Amino acid sequence: MYITRWLTVYFHTGKFILITWLNPINMADEALFEFLHTEMVSHIHREISKDEKDQCISKLEALGFRVGQSLIERFTRECSRFKDELDTMKFLCKDFWGLVYKKQIDNLRTNHQGVYVLQDNKFKFLVQMSTGKQYMESAPKYLAFPCGMIRGALSNLGVNCIVTAEVSAMPACKFQIQIQRS
Repeated sequence: MYITRWLTVYFHTGKFILITWLNPINMADEALFEFLHTEMVSHIHREISKDEKDQCISKLEALGFRVGQSLIERFTRECSRFKDELDTMKFLCKDFWGLVYKKQIDNLRTNHQGVYVLQDNKFKFLVQMSTGKQYMESAPKYLAFPCGMIRGALSNLGVNCIVTAEVSAMPACKFQIQIQRS
């Protein structure tokens, strides 16, 4: 078990058990979060064979989902209810993203029919990679955890959705959120 003011990580028998944020981060914890994410991706990617690449993405997305659920519970503890879907998305872009990545989403777009696109022009997990095209194929595995985190946060707020990520030019990325109406 490793504990900082902000992050608790349980590592047992080669598996990441739980990640929990405790307090707002400082610079050392921010670097720790980036390092932990990179190691988590490489560990899960190493333990899965090349034929099961989708399973790696699914595991990372599931980890992110659980973390997103936990974070949103803590971040909205003292907030009033959101009046509509757009209000929820604005909270996600400004407050949630700001608390996790220390910056707001650069752009939020919607077609007002249940599709939202969140654009981050300097996504923290892609900034360290080269701006060249050679790392474009490895970008999806670094975006699975944040996709899961968004989906988990929205799930806890009562919004059932599908979240996908797209990278057209590093380090910018777009997260597309498609609301599932029942």
